[in-house]
Amino acid sequence: MNASQVYQIKIMIMSKQLKIKLSIANRVYPLTIDPSQEEGLRLAAKKIDRMIIKFEQNYSVQDKQDVLAMCALQFASQSEQNVLNKNSFDLLLEQRLVDLNKRLELDLKD
Repeated sequence: MNASQVYQIKIMIMSKQLKIKLSIANRVYPLTIDPSQEEGLRLAAKKIDRMIIKFEQNYSVQDKQDVLAMCALQFASQSEQNVLNKNSFDLLLEQRLVDLNKRLELDLKD
């Protein structure tokens, strides 16, 4: 693939991209994204802004950096907890399947 072909592919990819602006903590962030990401990003930005308001009201935090750090910690801990819960569920499910398989094997022997 030559440089011209690579450039044409980049143009094709960029032409399918969407340019949006998200406002988070009273700052505007221009982004170039895949159209399928737009809804999730807009919902996430709204969720962050709601959480910022909640932290500012409940904890009298005025520094945006502190509030954003608290938001990041909240989202990261939720994400980690979801992973832990999924792993726990997967282990439980795996054990139940092993138990069912043993029961089936016993029933087939009888």
